[in-house]
Amino acid sequence: MAEIITGLTFYLFAAVTIASAVMVVGSRNAVHSVLFLILAFFTCSALFVLRGAEFVAMILVIVYVGAVAVLFLFVVMMLHVGENRLFQGVKRFGVVGVLVGVAVAVELIIVPDGRVPEGWVRRNMVKVMDRVKYQVQKRRKTGASRLTSSTVSA
Repeated sequence: MAEIITGLTFYLFAAVTIASAVMVVGSRNAVHSVLFLILAFFTCSALFVLRGAEFVAMILVIVYVGAVAVLFLFVVMMLHVGENRLFQGVKRFGVVGVLVGVAVAVELIIVPDGRVPEGWVRRNMVKVMDRVKYQVQKRRKTGASRLTSSTVSA
């Protein structure tokens, strides 16, 4: 009987977590979005408690709810950020966000096992190492002592 209650509790918290996560993204008011985020954090911590990870649950509540979400909530409420200014970037970069989301979805479909095609890593590592060796030799000839990220990528 206890296993049934634990299972039902798990599904209840999981459903509330998913619903609140959807509302974080779908809410038009920033304050409501933060409140849904706090609800999602609390229900996730309840799921951790159900699995026996009480320490992780308390860290989630203390760090995320206690610091990040409350800080964001106070900033939004105290600065009186207008909705037009808050979501101005969303209108401008919404297409880019959708394209990135589609690219990630395609990658997740193409590489389901997390494996890359055979030989791909080796070929690319050889290219990178050749570039680094070339840059090191070039720096030694000119007398420079350090490599920077701009010289390696060039």
